Order: sequence, then C-alpha cells, then structure tokens
Amino acid sequence: MRIYTVDSFTDQFSKGNPAGVCLLDNPVPDVWMQSIAAEMRHSETAFVLEGEDGEPYSLRWFTPVVEVALCGHATLAAAHVLYSTGSPPETLEFSTKSGILSVTRDGTGLISMDFPAKALEAVSAPDGLAAALGVEPLWVGKNVWDYLVEVDSEETVRAVSPDFLALEKVDARGVIVTAPASSPGADYVSRFFAPRVGVNEDPVTGSAHCALAPYWTGKLGSASLVGAQLSQRGGVIHTTVRGDRVELSGRAVTVLSGKLHV
Repeated sequence: MRIYTVDSFTDQFSKGNPAGVCLLDNPVPDVWMQSIAAEMRHSETAFVLEGEDGEPYSLRWFTPVVEVALCGHATLAAAHVLYSTGSPPETLEFSTKSGILSVTRDGTGLISMDFPAKALEAVSAPDGLAAALGVEPLWVGKNVWDYLVEVDSEETVRAVSPDFLALEKVDARGVIVTAPASSPGADYVSRFFAPRVGVNEDPVTGSAHCALAPYWTGKLGSASLVGAQLSQRGGVIHTTVRGDRVELSGRAVTVLSGKLHV
C-alpha cells in the first residue's frame, strides 16, 4: 500500500501541518491503522479506501494514540494525494464519521473542503484552564469537541506557553486560543493545543476552524475570512461560512511517498 507525507495549508515545504496519507488496497483492522499512525507520528494520518461502483471514498483519521471524528489538514492531504496521483473527478466525496465531506479543486490548485460548522456556546472556564494556558480569557466557549478561549491580542496568542500536564486534565479534545489579527494577511489568529489526544500543539488545525470561522464571522460581520495559525510551522486557512457548513480552503505540498512493507 502507498503512503505519503503531505504538508497541508501551505505551499512551502516544512510549513503548514504534516499529515500521513495511506491509500488502502483493502479494508484493514482498526488496530493496524492505529499502529501505522503511531509509527508515522504525525498529528493525524488519513486512511483512504476507494469506494465501489462510484460510492464515496472511505476516510478515517488517527492520531498516534486515538481515532478522531474530523480532521481538516489530513482531509486536505488525502485530497491532494488523490488529485496528484490519479484522475479523480474535480469534486471528491469522502464518507467519514462526520458524514459525507465534499472536496473540490480550482484551476490554481486551491483545494476547498465542505465541513460542518461546530457552533460554540458561552461557558464558564473550567477549573485550571486559564492557569494551564497562563492567560486571562476575554470569552470562553465550548462545542462538542473543544474549548475556545479568546484573548486580547495576537501577541498574547503568540506568547502562550501552556502547562501541558495541567491542560491534559481539561475535559475536551483540545483548546483553541484566538484573537483578532494585527499582522497583515489575516483576519484572526489562533493556536490549538490537544495533549489529551496525544498532540501538545497542532501546527494547523482545519477542524478547529469549524468553530473559529462562525465565531469570527459573527464578530467581524464577514462570511469569508482568513485565519492564520501561529504555531512554529504556521499556516493559513481561508474560511467561508454558509449556514451550518464551513468551507475550508488551502494548498498542500507532497514531501515524500513510499510503500508500506507491513
């Protein structure tokens, strides 16, 4: 079976978020996929199996320690690999644990993904969250997966240095820290921390933007925005909110390809 490493949400090598992509020949056991994801050591590895008789591709995502229900950068990586190695239709459909996800590519190579919006509800910060992040929240919200913490500035987002042992005790998949952008080229900035699922800081997190996009659209009044994730690698996601869906768009670069010998 073929396997790839792809840098997502970037057009430059060693930027964006690296993902593994495994193109399966046949269905395989969950434990095998989890073992390969642990071997790859990326924040997520995508496993893609072509559907029969025109059915959507099957797509699943694993961190090194658990399966996750939705992953943006590994979906982008999977679509990039399919577009780069074959002749798929311009619109791809993936059957996933989050429903059918549609992906399209334009003439410039920009890949756009139709994802579910994950609305936030205002909540009180759980015990230990602010201390673990070392910030003073302006607003805290939660959706089915994550906490979102708005802080006062882009500089505060850049400076966050979490206590990951303390943050791991927060009952959520991950924690998003966000603020309005002050640097050119973006409308809002964020970072994403998920030690509870084995990823201390994710370089660029598509699924987090399912919450970030509607949140900042509500605050800034524009359906189409640009989010910059301020990890060490960094990356950019173009977001457009359409009702209860979010379009996430970006580019990707293939770093390596090979064959599995197990």
